[in-house]
Amino acid sequence: MKFDIKEEDLIIKPYKQDQNIYVREQKGRFQQYRRVLNWVLMLTFILVPFIPYHGQQAVLFDVANQQFRLFSLTLWPQDFMLVAGLFMAGAFALFFVTNWLGRVWCGYVCPQTVWTLMFIWVEHKIEGTRNQRIKLDNSALSNKKALKKTIKHTIWLIMSILTATTFMSYFVPVYQLYGDLILWQSSGLIVFWVFLFALCTYGNAGWLREKMCIYMCPYSRFQSVMFDKDTLLVTYDSQRGENRGPRKRSDDPKSKNLGDCVDCNLCVEVCPAGIDIRNGLQYECINCGLCIDACNQTMTKFGYAKNLIQYTSENNTNGQPTNPWRLKLVGYAVFTLAIFIIMAIWLAVRVPLEISVLRDRNTLYRMNFEGLIENPYTLTISNKTQQLQRFSIEVSGIEQAQLHGPKTVSVLPGVMQKVPVTLVADGYDLSQKVTDITFTVTALDDASLSLSKTSKFYKN
Repeated sequence: MKFDIKEEDLIIKPYKQDQNIYVREQKGRFQQYRRVLNWVLMLTFILVPFIPYHGQQAVLFDVANQQFRLFSLTLWPQDFMLVAGLFMAGAFALFFVTNWLGRVWCGYVCPQTVWTLMFIWVEHKIEGTRNQRIKLDNSALSNKKALKKTIKHTIWLIMSILTATTFMSYFVPVYQLYGDLILWQSSGLIVFWVFLFALCTYGNAGWLREKMCIYMCPYSRFQSVMFDKDTLLVTYDSQRGENRGPRKRSDDPKSKNLGDCVDCNLCVEVCPAGIDIRNGLQYECINCGLCIDACNQTMTKFGYAKNLIQYTSENNTNGQPTNPWRLKLVGYAVFTLAIFIIMAIWLAVRVPLEISVLRDRNTLYRMNFEGLIENPYTLTISNKTQQLQRFSIEVSGIEQAQLHGPKTVSVLPGVMQKVPVTLVADGYDLSQKVTDITFTVTALDDASLSLSKTSKFYKN
């Protein structure tokens, strides 16, 4: 067999400069799943910052004040181990889903895909179907073309700005953010971030689109490491589909030595990444299932069985059963569950209070005019709740010792307050030169909010 290979075919192009992808609108089961899921995620993204909780924004990542508020839970820089654990759990959960269902994250819930398909939907409503958009782009500049392009990009920009302000409302109190923006009273820093995120949204979803997934996203590069022969991927059944070729609905494909693939090319036209799934597994594929909907639609019209393209594993394609209990998949699930359990235990035993005891560095001890020994201390009390708390201060370890200083102290939420105290004891009551003592700080309105710290008491 002789292949006619041209020299230009051997040149590897690092970027598809000459290809513009015009995605055809597609309806079907998997598209419906995605739209419902995207609506849920989008409404959640928009509405969560407006949820009130005890007169405050329920979810707020207040970077300026170094606190992350999640309803009744407030996380401080000292609690960032929980945030690290959350990222670890998310990573293992992503690995689990990828090993099980391939890149469904990319195809169904990734913000890049969600916003790209929203922008394409706007493009479709304004400029028309895929063929109409191609014809419009190839036509000469006219008033009609300029008007459609202006309307489309204006809507894209409005969507981008709304996306950016919504994202910023997770970091700046929502009513303050929108009020300042409407009244043109926002700080330069806030305006900078809003327009930066708006520009990124407009550029990624409007212009870069699949190029972000193919060339810039690191996930698309290392995802194949998590695949195995049991991973469910969007797969074309070449044994059933080949030889592909056009035919009439009334034709018998077997008499023409044809498979079920009618070579309609719809699976390529609906693909957001612009790939041909019939060429086999490709890292550009985001497992969105649009090609499955398009192919099933064609199979129905021709009276053929559906699922010429389907979610299936390599083992299943080769006639072997898919193993749902493989070690890699179970391992990812166990690690994900273990991290979530550890975080739940940590949250259950966590006390939103922090205290420290610091001795006076200049004076180890001193004698007062009554001949009693005094040891000065500075207690630092951090109120990590969202309410004002009144704390009692008690000391134990030395009988008959007297605590000079405030016995109760009020601490505002999120405030670290220093309280100087002095412990006075009679030296004759002490059998050692160094005695262990314990300071206990307890909330008067909530006895479960209590912590103790040990220190030393010195005598001559």
